[in-house]
Amino acid sequence: MSRDVLVAGGPIWTGHRTVEAIGISAGRVVAAGSRAEVASALRRGHHEIDLEGRRAIPGLIDSHVHVMRAGLTWNDVVRWDDVTSLEAGLERIREAASARPGGSWLRVLGGWHPGRFREKRGPTRDELDSVGGDHPVYVQLLYEEGLLNSKGLELVLADGDVPGVERDADGRPTGKVGPPAFGRVLSLFERPTLSEQKASTRALVADFLSRGVTGAIDPGGIGVTPESYEAMFDLWRSRQLDMRIRLYLVPGSRGNELEDVRNWIRYVQPGFGDELLRYVGMGEIVHFGCHDMEGVRPFEVTEEAKRELAEAVDLLAANGWPVHIHAILDSTISAVLDVFEEVDRKHGIAGRRFSLAHAEAIGRQNLERVRRLGVGLAIQNRLIYRSADSAAVWGEEVAHNAPPLGDILAMGIPLGAGTDATVVTPHDPWLAIWWLVTGESFDGAPPRAPRHRLTIEQALVAYTRGSAWFSFEEEERGHLEPGAMADVAVLTADPFEVDPAELPSIRSELTLVGGRPVHAGPAYAGL
Repeated sequence: MSRDVLVAGGPIWTGHRTVEAIGISAGRVVAAGSRAEVASALRRGHHEIDLEGRRAIPGLIDSHVHVMRAGLTWNDVVRWDDVTSLEAGLERIREAASARPGGSWLRVLGGWHPGRFREKRGPTRDELDSVGGDHPVYVQLLYEEGLLNSKGLELVLADGDVPGVERDADGRPTGKVGPPAFGRVLSLFERPTLSEQKASTRALVADFLSRGVTGAIDPGGIGVTPESYEAMFDLWRSRQLDMRIRLYLVPGSRGNELEDVRNWIRYVQPGFGDELLRYVGMGEIVHFGCHDMEGVRPFEVTEEAKRELAEAVDLLAANGWPVHIHAILDSTISAVLDVFEEVDRKHGIAGRRFSLAHAEAIGRQNLERVRRLGVGLAIQNRLIYRSADSAAVWGEEVAHNAPPLGDILAMGIPLGAGTDATVVTPHDPWLAIWWLVTGESFDGAPPRAPRHRLTIEQALVAYTRGSAWFSFEEEERGHLEPGAMADVAVLTADPFEVDPAELPSIRSELTLVGGRPVHAGPAYAGL
């Protein structure tokens, strides 16, 4: 909008306080307070957005979500993130089979769990056969297992046996596949064109905006290469990117990490970009030998992997790159912090926004080390689907207190909230906020200890200016005080008032990025 904008008519939580109104000019908040105070700070002829009693908050920022990777194929994937019954999930596959060309793959790539289904189970191969028609079908559960229908299984085994394909006692393939077979399955999917990737990315961004998410920190991930970013950068150059995205970059292959890091440093500068798309740092993977995956299997960082990680982190620190590392198990966190402390002695990392991703099993001693180093923790709601199997590895007491949110806040450690979507969890921020507040999960595990459950305000702070910390932007993003970027979500229900069970149903009726409407529900359709 070229005119100044006054937003009023409902409670506005700025991230620090609740006010009657905010004023927006040139994409920034210029006033926050009473309606009269704000109106006097704006130019004549300003436009007014009437909240009609709705709650407005700063736009949410996901501290760790795979937007770029998921966006490449979003329109091609059948999503089960929000379904609460297997019957409804199978119906979505049936609908996709009717709408898509015969023989094309239908796939569900994570974001669901049988514990959330009314039936408390996943699909069978026969069920996938019945709804898939003449399509190969693949349904993946987290990063643990997948299930193929008969047509899909035939294609996977067309060139011979594949490691990771389960067989019954008589040697016949069952349709189930484990991680060793994932690469083979993924290689068979149709590859979208660049135009399709761009349309798909825009569709995913639109979905985020409809939930009040105006920003995301993207940690790259396994399988990401420099070419993977082409669609996102094309959208950015053509001014079609409506959400603020901050990028961490990753090595592309195991065994070649240090050379990949050198190449990124050679051609890219952290901080390059603008207010919509910008490079931040390196991670979540810096060395594959230090990547403990989902933290539900025994894992050890070898001395060689630790030494190579230290060499890469030293190089990054010397060149001014923030580092963000995936570490779930307390033992993995210990090894990473050993490296951070070594690099800190040489370069000093305070203020450089070094951080850990996930870190649910972190112990008190490592929390103290994190605090001393000035390291941040980006924590997501992965445990909504992983509490029970995590307890089997970590121990019941550790799992009951995971993540130790109360201790993190009490110690003043920077905390950002998010989802780690789209394979291990849904991308819905309100489901993540529900988890932060209630500590509940869908896999039958007991709720998180009460002292590690957040209030609504604490959860929202973590999901706004808490996440902005990781990209050095907490002063100008994640709040609605004067000087901040005018990223606003006008909500369908007030999170401060609703029963916590209703939090996952919240959506955004109107979303502004830099004061510009980027999503409008029925109440604001003419804006």
